[in-house]
Amino acid sequence: MNLTTTYLGFTLPHPFIPGASPLADNLDTVRRMEDSGAPMIMLRSLFEEQIVGEQLATYHAAETMANVFGEATSFLADPPDAVFGPEQYLEHIRKIRSAVRVPVVASLNGRTRGGWLDYAKLIEQAGANALELNVYDIATDGERSAADIEQETIHMVREIKGAIALPLAVKLSPFYTSFANFARQLDEAGADAIVIFNRFYQTDIDIEELEPVTALHLSDSSEVLLRLRWLAILFDRIRADLAVTGGVHDAIGAVKALMCGATTVQMVSALLQRGPRHLFKVAASVSEWMDEHGYESLEQLRGSMSLKNCPDPSAFERANYMQTLYSWRDERP
Repeated sequence: MNLTTTYLGFTLPHPFIPGASPLADNLDTVRRMEDSGAPMIMLRSLFEEQIVGEQLATYHAAETMANVFGEATSFLADPPDAVFGPEQYLEHIRKIRSAVRVPVVASLNGRTRGGWLDYAKLIEQAGANALELNVYDIATDGERSAADIEQETIHMVREIKGAIALPLAVKLSPFYTSFANFARQLDEAGADAIVIFNRFYQTDIDIEELEPVTALHLSDSSEVLLRLRWLAILFDRIRADLAVTGGVHDAIGAVKALMCGATTVQMVSALLQRGPRHLFKVAASVSEWMDEHGYESLEQLRGSMSLKNCPDPSAFERANYMQTLYSWRDERP
């Protein structure tokens, strides 16, 4: 079975990729993922706050110690508390590139334009094969319009594309008022791939201690439905590759994502729960399913359930919505 796909300019033997997660923090685990068939390694994000925090801390230390003898490097502030600070992140890229033969994709997570974007150049110099811009922005300022928020991201994409030669993926949340238009603008700005969707980690409230409570909840298969909708809508309407992340746990979810138009399928929660070997099992199961159903290649399957040939996707979605509501019956006595 031919599962070959192309993502960010790289020809991959199959579309199943370990998404950005702590799995790539450890070199031995990275090697295990490659041995399990991972065609690409995705690193977790380096955050804007980490870079800016280190820059400000270093500037403050240099200014306050201006009259101290030059060899007093111990006065320089330590980077923010994280798995990898900015410099360690660059070194980690170098180590992984030396440890594996597959492409390595680094990630920057931010929401504003600024000097932190210069790290895209350093990431390129460190040897990354591609970069993912992970846009995580909770819009709480009532003075900022939807257009302002979108333009900020578009400017970041253009700035990065103008600074580096690496392919660029943009990872987004679904919370945009006109997602199809925004995706098209990012496509025109030079994004090589759109990753659907980032997961926002919701904050709960402790009503006894009167404080917010944060917790990491892994995804489940129900989360893939929103991704399927937008894959189906965007397929063949923009030039950029379409990657899905969030909610794909098995071969069934993977087949659905590919049918709706995904170029690649990123898996995180399923691998954290079942180990890197699960990636190989999903790829093998998808290949078996395609063979049983008469598909000869991934390209034959991809986009077969998209809205490519639907003249009015909005009307199609509303019709499904109405049909679902009116088909429901109250089963109470």
